[in-house]
Amino acid sequence: MCTAVLTAAALTACSAETVEADDAKPTATTSGSTNPSGAPGGAPEEAGLPLVEVIGSIPVAEEQRTGYERDSFKHWVDEDGDSCSTRAEVLLAEAVTAPEQGARCSLSGGSWLSYYDEVEVTDARKLDIDHMVPLAEAWDSK
Repeated sequence: MCTAVLTAAALTACSAETVEADDAKPTATTSGSTNPSGAPGGAPEEAGLPLVEVIGSIPVAEEQRTGYERDSFKHWVDEDGDSCSTRAEVLLAEAVTAPEQGARCSLSGGSWLSYYDEVEVTDARKLDIDHMVPLAEAWDSK
């Protein structure tokens, strides 16, 4: 979730007004085509497939939950040994107003801004910090 939130923040910070004329996307590929590749500088002559064909080429299969056990995945570990779990680390990093940090990294106070609806949250217990994709779904889709 941290990555998603940070990515959302970066995308939110960008706007059409900040793009300068020199930053415009190319309108032709190196082969002279008028179809933009979407990549800066255009596409090489051996460019890939159109998006609809790429999506159509993604393999589709039944998901397999065989072997999945939630307990096999660590939950809110303290990876760097500083007494703060991953959840607390994200809350500290994403705070608009820093929370007080007590014994064993217990957090109180602070505020966070939702990048999605610009709502300010002052109760960290109301914030979800989770995976971009639920573990079971990732396991099923392997």
